[in-house]
Amino acid sequence: MSEDVRLVAWVRGHVQGVGFRWFTRAKALEIGCMQGFALNLGDGRVQVVAEGPRDRCERLLEWLRAGDTPGHVDGVTEIWDTPRGGYDGFAIR
Repeated sequence: MSEDVRLVAWVRGHVQGVGFRWFTRAKALEIGCMQGFALNLGDGRVQVVAEGPRDRCERLLEWLRAGDTPGHVDGVTEIWDTPRGGYDGFAIR
């Protein structure tokens, strides 16, 4: 089993108003074993925070970059950190 990590990703493009956060939550639940959230930012990006096993978080990041998302992703910037906890499932904020 891989170590638990915290992934914070900022997704740029046409990602608001197209169901992006809902589909991100659904994908995180499909992959499983992750907690966190997806949040619209004021500048048009979506922030995704996921905590769980590294391999699961990497799968979510790959999906965010793959273009199989609603809207149109121009790019994703991510940072990796240690988990902070405090999440109850995977939420849309």
